[in-house]
Parts: sequence; structure tokens; C-alpha cells
Amino acid sequence: MLYLPLLLTLVVPGTADAARAPAVPASTAGDPHTLGNPDVVRPAHVALDLTLDFEHKVVRGTAELTLDYRDRAAATQVDLDSRGLVVRQVSSDDGHVLPFELGPEEPQLGRRLRVTLGARRPAHLSIAYETGRGASALQWLEPRQTTSGKLPFLFTQSQAVHARSWIPLVDSPGVRVTYDATVRVPPGMTVVMSAEHATGEPEKGIFRFHMPQSIPPYLIALAAGEIAFRPIGPRTGVYAEPAVVGRAVAEFADMEKMLGAAEELLGPYVWGRWDAIVLPPSFPFGGMENPRLTFATPTVIAGDRSLVSVMTHELAHSWSGNLVTNATWGDFWLNEGFTTYLESRIDEALYGREWAAMQQLLGERELRAGIQRLMATRPEATRLALDLRGRDPEDGPALAYEKGAACLRVLEAHFGRPRFDAFLRGWFERNAFAGVTSAALVDSLKRDLFKGDESAWRTLQIEDWIYGTGLPPNSVVPKSERFAAVQRVAEAFTTSGALDGVGLRGNEPWVTAEWLDFLGALPRELSAERLAALEARFALSRSGNAEILSAWLLLCARNAYAPAYAAIESFLVRQGRMKFLMPLYTTLHANPATLELGQRIFAQAKPGYHPIAAEAVERMLSRPPRPR
Repeated sequence: MLYLPLLLTLVVPGTADAARAPAVPASTAGDPHTLGNPDVVRPAHVALDLTLDFEHKVVRGTAELTLDYRDRAAATQVDLDSRGLVVRQVSSDDGHVLPFELGPEEPQLGRRLRVTLGARRPAHLSIAYETGRGASALQWLEPRQTTSGKLPFLFTQSQAVHARSWIPLVDSPGVRVTYDATVRVPPGMTVVMSAEHATGEPEKGIFRFHMPQSIPPYLIALAAGEIAFRPIGPRTGVYAEPAVVGRAVAEFADMEKMLGAAEELLGPYVWGRWDAIVLPPSFPFGGMENPRLTFATPTVIAGDRSLVSVMTHELAHSWSGNLVTNATWGDFWLNEGFTTYLESRIDEALYGREWAAMQQLLGERELRAGIQRLMATRPEATRLALDLRGRDPEDGPALAYEKGAACLRVLEAHFGRPRFDAFLRGWFERNAFAGVTSAALVDSLKRDLFKGDESAWRTLQIEDWIYGTGLPPNSVVPKSERFAAVQRVAEAFTTSGALDGVGLRGNEPWVTAEWLDFLGALPRELSAERLAALEARFALSRSGNAEILSAWLLLCARNAYAPAYAAIESFLVRQGRMKFLMPLYTTLHANPATLELGQRIFAQAKPGYHPIAAEAVERMLSRPPRPR
């Protein structure tokens, strides 16, 4: 999942901290974010028969679970995760109705669904249920919130622990399942899922799906509405609302090339097809790596393919995350750090080393700023392996992306690409369809890459990277001549207001990364005169590139630049991507001059946000404003 804070501008020297987590971090123990008993008995397959009720905004039907007994003698009951579910009945495969109970509500976790198995030890359970109103994984959109305004729309977002709000199962990334689904909708609608399409009856509103490979529950995904499809290549294509699908195909035209470049680096793609669906603007993330069907935000459609790194990131998850998965959310970096590293390698293969270096530098500067901020408040949060017991699994900072990738670049630089690439392939092959931990990676690195070279292990400080706080001093920082030129232009503009060279590299216009580097290099406090000059020349408040627009509006918000308030409001109301929402709302909230503006905009925009985004913004706005 691509969920990164907006580019931060403060660049500081690298810091390292000798503090270390325990030799075996807490995250290697059982998953603290499930109420299930998967070490005793767990679902191995889920067969869903669901009806999407758009009038009442609930999903109802049955989930038939095929049980995998790990300790048959102890399995007198099976515990499952649920959040807000209304359970009607539980029965066994021989037709017996089984007793069940829902435990008390637990913060972040929901309620334990305990089914008494008794001496029967059934092979299958059938659970009749429906979702509660406001299920955290589901966003129901009215027709007026779609492009055409004709049909309602529904999409799911199950990461990290939201699958339990629409399916009763063991909602842990370390407990994988296969699944089948029959989904019923009003005729005229289309349903897609993160699975193979099976034979359905679309004219009757009946769609069927089959996922033969085991996946963690957070990757079970569904979207339904007025949806069209266009192929791109033999294994790739794009779904979107009819008015959007043409632009999406043009933007994602390199998907087949991306897939080939990824296979060249990582080995065969095991999921069959790689399609994408461009969701309505309220989708809270840049992308979500659901197997076979990447969910993507429309904010990546810039018209020039300049934001396609979102797609290479989600594709890389087909190996790091979907094939080999963090066993618990405390080791989230094993998904996102590996994926961010691989994203850069795929981008380099397709678009060149300079392109990849610029993206790395943006991330590296963001990383250093984030580490400096956290070292002053929560240094333990700068570790890669985190102890999230008692905490929301989504509380882990976004350092997992860039610090994780930086750690892998240290290994690449030391061992060289051929040797390191061979290790990566071996890692994915040996751990395919399994959950992994930081401790398992350390063991594999020592055995399969370092091959007992203790001196190199100490020199590279890999355990400091994983278990230590801060940033070790051996980080590999890329160089970019184009960024060096941008920095000179930014300095000249800051000191004198000179616009010479802004937006141009010779006679060529800047790409997105250069604009982000320029805006990120400007001081946090900038005069209204300077801001007005940029707006007059480049009309940044009307930019069609969401990344550039967001960076510009953040700069305006920091400086309470009133002429940009209408653009800030428009941007926050018309899209719900958390990467853009959180920095802007946080900045508005921190400044007395804009605090009321932020609250007013949120009150207007909240009904159109996904529940995950709305809750995150509301929680932030409820806190006392941070000093600027």
C-alpha cells in the first residue's frame, strides 16, 4: 500500500542511536491484533455468498469456512475476528446449529466471535451474518458521488485489520486463506474482486470469483458499481468508471512493460493477471496491492504518466507483501521497505537511473525529516521492527517505507547487484505464501547473503538498521545533477525572488520530481509576495498534477496565504487520499490563522471520505494544535 506523508522539507544530518530492541523483538511472537486462536484451529478457505444491499448500506450473506485443525485435541472452539458484524446463525457441515457468542468490544480489535465445536470437530462452518452500519472496510457512495451519477458504488479497504468488519475470519496477515465468492448486486452493476473471474450471470447481477492461491485476509477486496474494462496487454488491463477508463488506459499504458521488468528482476509473476481499477476520488490511499487487481486513486492520473511509480510500487507488492507477507503488523517494513526498494529498481529499468535517483532522494529527505521529528518525541517509533501490542496496527509510522528501502540499498551497495538480486529471488522463493518476521530475515541474511562473514555483518550494522532507533551513518545517498540544479534555482528564488530557471531544465519543462524538489527546498516561512509571484507565473493552484498541487497548497497553508484558501478547500473536498489529507489538515490545525478553516472544510468534506480517512483526520483535529 502506498501511504506516505507528503514531502517534508527539513533535511538534517544522519543520526544513529545505540538503543536496541530485545534480541528477539516482540513482533515475532503471536499476532497481538487478532482475537483468534489460529495455533489451535484456523480457516484455510472461505466461501462467500454475499448480497450487496445499497439501499441499507450493508453486506449480508454467508461465509463458509473450511477449518484447518492445528491441535485437534484442544480445538473445542474456534475463535474468529469480527467488528460490528451481526451474526445470525452458525451451523456445521452436517446441518447442526452450533452455539456461538460475541465477546466484549476491544479497542482496535472489535469482538471475538467464539463458536463452540464440541466433540464434532466439523470440517466446515457456515456463518450467516450481515455487516453493521458504518463498517470500517466499506465505503458506500451515492450515485451523485460517482462520475456519471447513474449508479451507486461500493469498494472495500481491508488493510490492516478491517477485513473483520465485513468477513468473519482470523484477520491476521500471518493466517492465509484461499477464497471463492458469489456476489449479488442489482442488475446493471459490475463487480470485481482480487480473484479470478468465474462463470457468473452478469445480466442477473450475479458474479462469481475464485482465488486458488492463499492470501492474507487484508488482500480480499471487492468493488461494485458502473465499471468498464479496457485491456492494455495480454496480462494487463484497467477497470474504471466509463468516463475515466480512457484516461486511465493512457496513463497506465506501461503496465505490461512494468510486469516484464519486474519478472526480469524477481522471477515469474504467479498471480495470472495484473489488472488495476481506478476507484472514485474518496479512495484513501495511492494504491492497494490486492492480488490480480490493484486498487488505484484517480489522483495518479496526471496526463503525462509522471506519477506511475504508484503502479510500480503496487506491482512490486506481488512479491513483497502478497507472496511473502509480514507475519504481524509489527514487521510491516518487510512488506513496505522491500516494496519501496523494488519500486525504484523497476522504475530504473523502465525510465532510467536519473529518474530512480530523483525518487530516492525525495524519499531520503523525507526519511531524515521524519526521523528527526520522531527522535525528539518517540524515538522507539524509528525502529523498523516495532512492538505494536496494545496499539492500533495503523499507528506505525511511514518510516517503514524509506528506512526499509535504505537498509536494502546498503546491502546492495556492499554485495553488488548480482549477488544481492540472487538473495532477493531466493528469499521470495523460500518464503512463498508464508508470513515472515524480522528475526527470520536476520537469520536468512546471515546464512544466505553474508555466509558467516561476521566482520561484514558488524560493519554494515544491519541489526542497528532493523532494531535500533534513528538512522545509522552508513546510509547510501544517491546523487542527481538535475536536483542539484533545482536546488540552485530554489536558493536564488528564496534570496532574490528570481524566477529564472524555475520550471525549466534548459528548454525542457520540469518533471514532477523536480517540482517537488523545488517546493520542498523553499523555506517553511515564505512571504506572500514570493508566493504570489509563483502563482502568477505558474498557476500552481490550478495544477492538474495532484502531487505538485498538494506540495504547493501545503506551502500556502503553512504561510496562511489567503488567496490559496479556495484551492485548499476545493482540493480537500474533491479527493480523499490520506497522503494529501493528513499533512494539509495537520498544517491548518497547527496555525491559529487557519485552524477554523480546517475545521470548516472537514465538516463539509467528511461525508465524502472513506471511514478510515475520516476517522484519522477527526482524531488528529480533536487533539490540541501542535506548535508550529
